[in-house]
Amino acid sequence: MEQHTVETLEHATETHAAPLPSFNLLGWNLDLNDPAFWALVGLLIFIGVVLYMKVPKAITKSLDDRAAKITAELTAAEALRTEAEAKLAQVQQRAIEAEAEAKGIVEAARREAGQLAAAASVQLADRIARREKMAEERIARAESDAIRDVKMAAVETASKAAAAVLAEQLSGKAADDEFAKGLAAVSKALS
Repeated sequence: MEQHTVETLEHATETHAAPLPSFNLLGWNLDLNDPAFWALVGLLIFIGVVLYMKVPKAITKSLDDRAAKITAELTAAEALRTEAEAKLAQVQQRAIEAEAEAKGIVEAARREAGQLAAAASVQLADRIARREKMAEERIARAESDAIRDVKMAAVETASKAAAAVLAEQLSGKAADDEFAKGLAAVSKALS
């Protein structure tokens, strides 16, 4: 049975497909029965259709458009980078100026504080000198008051003692004359 099937297959292939001719084209042996030949023909037809439909131009145009878009984006990015660098330089310059201004303010505050401290020191020294002078004047006044009080007390005591002594020793007109002399001497001493 096996043999019968093989014979049937051989007979079927002989009757159904007649071998196609093969030919030589510029040194290429082209066999029309070879599937590689038909794959080549399909490839050539595909390439022809692609070229006819201008697909390479569309691809080239698409790539050129994309390259132009990328170039524009790169140019925009470069412009943004340049702008950012300029703004960074401005910010750094402002920071330097602000730092210098802050240093100036601090220095001015220190100078002003020094001037205020010097003025306060001068005012304090002046106030201390005035208070010292006032204290000395009070002390001198108190001293002179004390001396005057002591003198007055001494004069009163001396007057009383003299009056007592004179009253014992003198009487009458001589006592009045002595009293007047003593009173004049005391008035002269107090002046």
